[in-house]
Amino acid sequence: MFTPHSLSIALLMMITSAICWGSWANTYKGVKNYRFELFYWDYAVGIFLISLILGHTMGSTGHDAASLVNNIHGANTNDVIFAMVGGAIFNLANLLLVAAIDMAGLAIAFPISIGIALVVGVITSYAQHPKGNATLLAAGVLCAVIAVVLDGKAYGSLPSASRSASRKSIITCIVSGVLMGLWAPFMTRAMPHEVNGTMLGTLGPYAAAIFLTLGALLSCFIWNIYFM
Repeated sequence: MFTPHSLSIALLMMITSAICWGSWANTYKGVKNYRFELFYWDYAVGIFLISLILGHTMGSTGHDAASLVNNIHGANTNDVIFAMVGGAIFNLANLLLVAAIDMAGLAIAFPISIGIALVVGVITSYAQHPKGNATLLAAGVLCAVIAVVLDGKAYGSLPSASRSASRKSIITCIVSGVLMGLWAPFMTRAMPHEVNGTMLGTLGPYAAAIFLTLGALLSCFIWNIYFM
């Protein structure tokens, strides 16, 4: 299983992840006359297939206990359920984000939702697994809060005729952001971590990603059908 063995590689992977996370919503703006529910079926299938590809390539180097197949065979059922529940929450949050983009536009919906998600995710994950520099994390959360507030003020300063977002769309952005910040603790619970000297969690990163995206895909049969 490939994992970064140096800080520089880990940072490069984090930056790449952030770019992808911040860019995928633009693909929805590239399609015309395509309902967001239909677009999201394609998105859910896509992330599941990508997780399978990465799991069976980068996650399957070597034949030790950490390789993908061995990790899945030895995984605790509860951890699999936690990952899939996290995926269902992640899926609903992203579906609401796409709906908010459809209603309010990318420039309004994305900063509000992602900013709130960052704040909620950091706070809940740190409360569950306090690791890292609390001061730096707090500074990052504060920056995210300021960004969300400034984005809202910038939108509020527009003339009424120039505003495309309704109160309903802003509420959708907020709900999406809160939900997007709540799936992370489920993944933290499913992956290896230490609590009071006891190791919990059995899913490695690639297995966790597969079950996360599987939960997201399966939940489409609930969320998408409801919205359609």
